[in-house]
Amino acid sequence: MLYLYIGTDREKARAKMLSDIAQARGEVLRITDAHTIDDLRAALRGGGMFAAERILVFEGVCANEEMHDALLAALPSLAESSEKTYVFEEKPLADLRKKLEKHAARVEKFDAPKKERDGSIFALANALRRADKKALWVSYMRELEKGTAPEAIHGVLFWGAKDTFLKTGGKDARFRALIAELAALPHEARRRGEDLEYALERFALCV
Repeated sequence: MLYLYIGTDREKARAKMLSDIAQARGEVLRITDAHTIDDLRAALRGGGMFAAERILVFEGVCANEEMHDALLAALPSLAESSEKTYVFEEKPLADLRKKLEKHAARVEKFDAPKKERDGSIFALANALRRADKKALWVSYMRELEKGTAPEAIHGVLFWGAKDTFLKTGGKDARFRALIAELAALPHEARRRGEDLEYALERFALCV
């Protein structure tokens, strides 16, 4: 009999699987993607007529192409076996998931909640549009603290300046100058031997 555990909430999925395994009777044989194809094949061959009852646990083995094919080929026999098999795959592709689910007596799915898109970096562009020097500098420092790459910040500022310029029908001289300054900024920073991070900070303070 085969039990399948899938989902991006790895901790919950594995916790449920381990809880179910703890209630089963038998000797646990665990194979992960860190094992070899020979380890997997040995596990799939069975314990023999006089061997103790086993509990097979396969975690992430489908990440390995050879092991993926071997496990799929064994699914029908695993599903029909009296031995219990527990399979965990975090994010199986649709075709793999369909094949696993076809042979599973039970499927447990645990997906982590989707993270909301962090749009705070666009506060930089908004501050630039308003010519709000303080807000621009604060937003810039906040992005650096979060680990946002200076190149990404420069890209947002350039996009913000260009977007605003186009919305004015290409008539705003201030944003025409900002676009030119931002376009030249990385090159000028390299020419002076200055990190882009500091060049952008100086730009923010001079807007």
